[in-house]
Amino acid sequence: MERRRPAVTTTLLKCPLCGTTNRIPAAAAGHPRCGKCRRDLPWIVEAGDADFAAVAERSPVPALVDFWAAWCGPCRMVSPVLDKLAHERAGRVKLVKVDVDKSPELSRRFDVQAIPTMLVIANGKVVARQAGAPPAAALRSWLDGALAARPEGSKQ
Repeated sequence: MERRRPAVTTTLLKCPLCGTTNRIPAAAAGHPRCGKCRRDLPWIVEAGDADFAAVAERSPVPALVDFWAAWCGPCRMVSPVLDKLAHERAGRVKLVKVDVDKSPELSRRFDVQAIPTMLVIANGKVVARQAGAPPAAALRSWLDGALAARPEGSKQ
């Protein structure tokens, strides 16, 4: 029986510097850069039960994983802050959004009991966890601390 690999999705993103539209894959060996000006681009993708390992756990840069749901008010408050952090840290972090309603296996695996829940995964290991909707400054500080404390042998 042939095993199929999950399809890797792509999104289109305009470069904030030059305006060129770039195709951004959900999983890649490096990190996205503008095809024209070579600026690092924010890496914001969605993942689910089928492709999470390829998208987040094997990411060449630390993955900031956001467990959320469309009906969750605090999730809608945190989402723009996470997007901004991904833009500010382009080339250094990948924002991976996981809809808990569509990905129950991941929710169970990572013991997500409240949303939003954010994880930082580096080299396939969870290095930080944050539940709830803290203010933007607290999220920024938490993420920066997690990125600074990556395990030995981490990439980049």
